Amino acid sequence: MKFIIGKKIDMTQVWQNDQVIAVTRVQAGPCTIVQLKNKDNDGYEAVQLSYGEQKEKKIKKPQLGHLKKANVKAKYLREFRNTINSLNVGDKIDVSTFVIGDKIKVKATSKGKGFQGVVRRHGFSGQKKTHGHKDQLRMPGSIGATGPQHVFKGLRMAGRMGGGQVTTQNLEVIDIDKDKNILLIKGAISGARNGLVLIIGNGELKVAEQPKVAEQPKVEEQSVEALLEVSEISPTVDNK
Repeated sequence: MKFIIGKKIDMTQVWQNDQVIAVTRVQAGPCTIVQLKNKDNDGYEAVQLSYGEQKEKKIKKPQLGHLKKANVKAKYLREFRNTINSLNVGDKIDVSTFVIGDKIKVKATSKGKGFQGVVRRHGFSGQKKTHGHKDQLRMPGSIGATGPQHVFKGLRMAGRMGGGQVTTQNLEVIDIDKDKNILLIKGAISGARNGLVLIIGNGELKVAEQPKVAEQPKVEEQSVEALLEVSEISPTVDNK
């Protein structure tokens, strides 16, 4: 299983063989592995990833100590249940772990819409406009029978709508921009712009390759005797 954390940017469309496809742009990663949990210490196996950065003064001291192992100042921490295979704390994960055509599922928080009635929340058709209904057009109607004399649990009624976690499955990766860490995902993803999303797919998780640092040319070491000779020579000063 492979996974990554990102944020929803916006929706757009792309062309593929004379066919327009609606896609959602997601800026995914780079993420850093902060902790590897195992059954011996934690009771389950999981990988904890970090995403985003924030100022050190906004992070509490216990979290700073926890993040110090991976040398990051993360804004978000999320866990993914996974068997640990050749992963280390501090490893980076970016969009290169995904390929075009991958089938994925995305977890996100839907937009909060506040208190809504049954017509909008559950799609009720409402009441008739005639025969004495008057101002009852969007009312739910009867909510219980006479016999039981109570309202059954799970009855669809008015209440808070949205603001919960939504998992969208069977999505497809259409294109990948490795330079900007952007995934183009076919279809719609729940949530507002800049909302946090968790992307999970099948396949092996690949660690991003670290850029190689160019070796600096070595400076020839001068002998100690040569340095002493230079220090003994005093500069001549012309007083004229």
